Amino acid sequence: MTWTVGHEFEQQEYAVTRADLIRYAGASGDFNPIHWSDRVATSVGLPGVVAHGMYTLALAGRALTDWVGDPALVVSFGARFTKPVVVPDDDEGTAVTVSGLVKSVDANQATIELTVTNAGQKVLNVSRAVVRC
Repeated sequence: MTWTVGHEFEQQEYAVTRADLIRYAGASGDFNPIHWSDRVATSVGLPGVVAHGMYTLALAGRALTDWVGDPALVVSFGARFTKPVVVPDDDEGTAVTVSGLVKSVDANQATIELTVTNAGQKVLNVSRAVVRC
């Protein structure tokens, strides 16, 4: 790939369903009921069941590694969680969309800014990756 400042990666969209949250809970060991019980989620002030923050970050990481082609090229990757991804109790779920923009390039590394949204709102902030090029 040719790394140039301003390059925009192809936007990726991932469906997130309650079934995905159950699988993630099993894999991560995070069985907090805000990720599966509307009753508990709303009792603590959430609008409903929310996706695990680390699951949302993992979707961004999936887009990143698809773009760069080799996970070993990722030097660093991180974000701040700013808004929960609310997952409805239906078969469609909700969508998390990830876009990426090359912000800087030096001799052997590029910085990529990721924008991660759900329902038109950013759910991760300061989402950046540094990759070897």
